[in-house]
Amino acid sequence: MTDSPTPSLELENTTDIADDQLPLEQLRKMFAHHYAALHLGPAVELSVTFVDEPTIEELHVRWLDLPGPTDVMSFPMDELRAGTAEEPVEDGILGDIVICPSVAAAQAEGHSTDDEILLLATHGLLHLLGHDHYEPAERSEMFQLQEQLLSSFLGRPAPTSATAGQ
Repeated sequence: MTDSPTPSLELENTTDIADDQLPLEQLRKMFAHHYAALHLGPAVELSVTFVDEPTIEELHVRWLDLPGPTDVMSFPMDELRAGTAEEPVEDGILGDIVICPSVAAAQAEGHSTDDEILLLATHGLLHLLGHDHYEPAERSEMFQLQEQLLSSFLGRPAPTSATAGQ
């Protein structure tokens, strides 16, 4: 797939982890790839924030009433869906993805923390586009698209996570 225009993407790191220890540039490239594949125009806004465990735990309890820290959470805004080649999505606000790098590092098995963060960001993006994994058919569809997008971007098999989306 050819390079596409950089999406309207805000990346914010609120952790104690140095920016150069996070795959920020790779995320920019990955989202450009995913936007092109999903027919989302560069004006479609997305925010990704990296947070520490206490912060994501507080969000997890407040929004999902679930205890403990989690790896990724998504907060949709305009309830956008992927476009098509004939009808791309030109603008709107996808919403926010919140990722906890320390949880990502702890659960990355058989692949790097950077790969886990890319996986979680892809997972979060699909949630923002209305995908879910509560029912077996939905789960199969979402995880198949997640693997397809990430494999296509990486040019190799996508990493998998036993806990992403649990």
